[in-house]
Amino acid sequence: MPNLTGGLAAVEALRAEGVQVVFGLIGSAAMELFDGLYGSSDIRYVGVRDERSGTHMADGYARASGKAGVIIAGQNGPGATNLVTGLAQAKAAYSPVVALAGHLSSGHLYRDAFQEVDQEALVKPITKKVWTVPNTARVPEILQDGFRTAQSPRCGPVQINLPRDVLAGTADFESIQASNVSQMTAAPAGNAKCVESAAALLATAQRPLIIAGGGIKNTGAHQKVLKLAEAISAPVALSPGHGDALPFDHELNAGQVGPRGNPIASNLAKKADVILALGTRLGFNTTFYSYDNINPDAKIIHVELEATAIGRYFPATVGIWGDAGTVSSQLMTSVRDLSLNAEATNWAKQFIADRKAFLEARDNIPDSQSTAIQPASLFKALRDAAPRETMYTLDAGTLCLQATDALNFWDPPSLFTPLDYGLVGFSFACGLGVKLAKPERPVISLMGDGGFAMTMAELSTAVSNEINTVTVIMNNQCWGAEKAYQRDFFNGRYIGADLSNPPYDKVAEQFGAKGFRVERIEQLSAALDTALTCGKPAVIDVQVDPSALYSFRRDSFKHRQASSK
Repeated sequence: MPNLTGGLAAVEALRAEGVQVVFGLIGSAAMELFDGLYGSSDIRYVGVRDERSGTHMADGYARASGKAGVIIAGQNGPGATNLVTGLAQAKAAYSPVVALAGHLSSGHLYRDAFQEVDQEALVKPITKKVWTVPNTARVPEILQDGFRTAQSPRCGPVQINLPRDVLAGTADFESIQASNVSQMTAAPAGNAKCVESAAALLATAQRPLIIAGGGIKNTGAHQKVLKLAEAISAPVALSPGHGDALPFDHELNAGQVGPRGNPIASNLAKKADVILALGTRLGFNTTFYSYDNINPDAKIIHVELEATAIGRYFPATVGIWGDAGTVSSQLMTSVRDLSLNAEATNWAKQFIADRKAFLEARDNIPDSQSTAIQPASLFKALRDAAPRETMYTLDAGTLCLQATDALNFWDPPSLFTPLDYGLVGFSFACGLGVKLAKPERPVISLMGDGGFAMTMAELSTAVSNEINTVTVIMNNQCWGAEKAYQRDFFNGRYIGADLSNPPYDKVAEQFGAKGFRVERIEQLSAALDTALTCGKPAVIDVQVDPSALYSFRRDSFKHRQASSK
């Protein structure tokens, strides 16, 4: 390589990693880096309106593509601090986001310089690792290390701080190499003796259940799990936020489990005598860490790539450190030679019947044309109208939480949520990143009216870059979760719960997008069909019944239940 500035060296490092899309917001601290991207034909730069939402875009891109998502915060201080929420979200999702942050000049450190903040200390708790590049010559080396760290198991976000003088300086580079993450050792298999013990337990099970999580979804290992499930007659429940780990139409797909899942899957967890947990921590959203949501007498086989997660919340009869998909194939090989408990077949048949009845009841929505739009009616209309290959992004909040197991996910991956971070203001921006990763598939982003207001400026990003997603705003004019808690546990003493919103369909039009307003549920199908084919980003403002509120976390207010009656 010839003599390069640090900014050009950083771009060459991105190029070596095969980066095709970079999100960012320009700032004076990183001008050499942005200048290095000027005129690039192989790296697309997507300028955003806020570093937080840009990080959500990089997060969505990473999850949908299986590659690292890159966000550049061009300004030190405020630009870097705006990354924090997005990086914390990416860490909760084990999403490989690489954040490049401008930093003040090395000679100005610790002098209370303009926009100075300790950017390493700031993000250390919410990233896998953070670096500040000490000199120009080391820019490619540290970017390579950053990509390697972000994409190696378990994946997660990293941040690389690039001081002004480092980007402006020059150095000679013999070559700039990629991290070659794809050439790393194959995903680890489980210990053979542990696999044999687990297979023996599954063979004796009368009521076997598989709970599959991100370790299956993120590796695309659903076929391996389904072969095993069919062999041992085990329904497969899915951890919340990973309802797309299996294709919806497989008869053993139970849907999402736990306090926020559907009753069929949740009851399976309460009754199963052997539970095979594949690539899931059995964490908060799946269990609330409580035996109220999982059979205390069940024998648990816990398969995890993160060794510290095995048996952390519930003791494991057999713990297997390894890749969940690889271990599924090992278990399949082992159970072939074993005699299986005949009762498991009856268990599976009863589940299939129960699941069929549940889905039929879910679709039996009364005619509501003359009444306010109810969430259940909205979700049914989406199930009926959305194309099979749709990818969904969701926010937090009660309406989106109800949607997680009320939509059908056919082609993994199809669902992107805030997961355990429970973030409002995530979905629309995430959807833009998902669409850039998978432009051939339709993307529908569901949000509440409050969450959309947080990030609606990114309509400018969507229009400018022709990122044609459809955002469905479930508009109930309030912060729904909190208003439900105030209604149910604070005697209706509402404060800060109600919202005054602009007509979001008109707002979308002002940005140059397409806007639709839906006041009756029968209008949704036509609006969605037009939105998906209009050739522009689209916003559908759905007027949802403001009284359709639900308190999800009733357990959090047990101390108030007596006083509220």
